Parts: sequence; structure tokens; C-alpha cells
Amino acid sequence: MVIGVLRLELAVHQATSLKAKRSVIRKVVERCRNRFPVSCAETGLQDLRRRSQLGFAVVTDSKDFAHDLFERIEREVESVGLAEIVDRFVEFLHYD
Repeated sequence: MVIGVLRLELAVHQATSLKAKRSVIRKVVERCRNRFPVSCAETGLQDLRRRSQLGFAVVTDSKDFAHDLFERIEREVESVGLAEIVDRFVEFLHYD
């Protein structure tokens, strides 16, 4: 069993308030939840107006599957055009 964790730090350039940022983040999170078999949530930087941190997790039997999935998620987040990925962190935990 492999647990994959992806953390993305996003810049939300057009956000003029926390309310506007939350609206953008909500759209990104819902889109990822609907398109990919992952758990997803805003996990940090909630009090900053133009930054956000999203966390994604997947449980699978293949590290390659999780890696490919995370790459597709990153492309999807960028393609939405509402936020820019400024940092990423990936971790894999292996269990027998």
C-alpha cells in the first residue's frame, strides 16, 4: 500500500479579499474532488489574502499511479487559470 501526499502552495493574484480568495479555492478544490480520486482540502495559509495551501492524499497500490495522478492534478489546477502554483511538495509512504 502506498499513501501519496501532495501539497501545493498557490498564489491567487486576483483576490481582493479573503472572501474572494475562498471562492477561488473552493472552485479549485471542488473541481479536483470531482475529477480525481483524491481527498483534498485547504490545509494552510487561510488568513493570507493572496496565498493558499492545498493538500491532496491518495491511497493506492502503486507509487507510479500516485505520481501520475499528482501531475494531472497540478496541470488541472494551472489550467483553471484562477491560481498559480508557486511551490509543491510530494511525499510517499510505503506500507507492507
